[in-house]
Amino acid sequence: MLTQTQALVGSIPIIPTPFTPNEEIDEAQLRNLIEFAISAGLQSVCLPAYASEFYKLTDEEKLKVVEIAVSQANGRLQIIAQSNHPSLKIAIKLAQANVLAGADIISLAVPRIFGLPEASVKEYLATFFEAIPNTPVLVQDFNPGGQSISVALIKELQLAHPNFKYLKLEEPLCAPKFEEIIAATNGEIGVLEGWGGLYLLELIPVGIAGVMPGLAVSDILQKVFELRKNGEHTKAFEIFERVMPQIFFSLQNMELFHYAEKELLIARGVLTNSIARKAAYIPDSSSVAYIKELNQRILTLVEDIKTKY
Repeated sequence: MLTQTQALVGSIPIIPTPFTPNEEIDEAQLRNLIEFAISAGLQSVCLPAYASEFYKLTDEEKLKVVEIAVSQANGRLQIIAQSNHPSLKIAIKLAQANVLAGADIISLAVPRIFGLPEASVKEYLATFFEAIPNTPVLVQDFNPGGQSISVALIKELQLAHPNFKYLKLEEPLCAPKFEEIIAATNGEIGVLEGWGGLYLLELIPVGIAGVMPGLAVSDILQKVFELRKNGEHTKAFEIFERVMPQIFFSLQNMELFHYAEKELLIARGVLTNSIARKAAYIPDSSSVAYIKELNQRILTLVEDIKTKY
């Protein structure tokens, strides 16, 4: 049992939202997903995030999945509750409800629907931190339209808000920025890599705290993280090279990712269906066949890790 919030490190997966055939949240399957994370020896999980289809959930459903996860985890792993909303007022309300539900850490994505000056981002984040001052906060910034949050603002927010503990970025060629953030914050902000773990091997030597991938490959990337950190680079590359085709293919489209992720969890005996709420990606027959082939290769890799690594 965890007695206090532990520092995030290693593989911290996003839990997908399982649905019944009529697209209601499948509580039993969600509990299975939490158990899978626990059995894999992972320390923390996050939901409901982009990879959880959070944008298709009502605010009540967002809270519900956190409550189910907290209940099932029962102190055996940390629950990071994503509290995204472009409205600061609603994001705070959701975060406070998640804290009351027992979440250990609150995660928040910088609102990027439209371009905002950094002064607006500063006001949004600072007010959010102040609303839950006793709870660690993880800030996620994915900004396809431009630069992510600046190092200067990260440092400023860190000094003013002690509960700003983690930052997740999802941009390519970000090693220099990660190094700058770590130096500017004296390593006190745990920097996490997103985007499925695509840049993991590049960033571990830089000093990232961990990676936030999909649940279906989270235990594999945990092994990669451990090997790379321990200097066993050849083994880390061998495993990473074998899991990368599945990650790369699924990340071509976020809705495709939901399908591929859930299909892999079916193959691993964790889920019973790959239903996503509509509008959902309808894969063509060649994609369906290729995903099955990729998933079979992941199953072989999982077995090989048990005996070879």
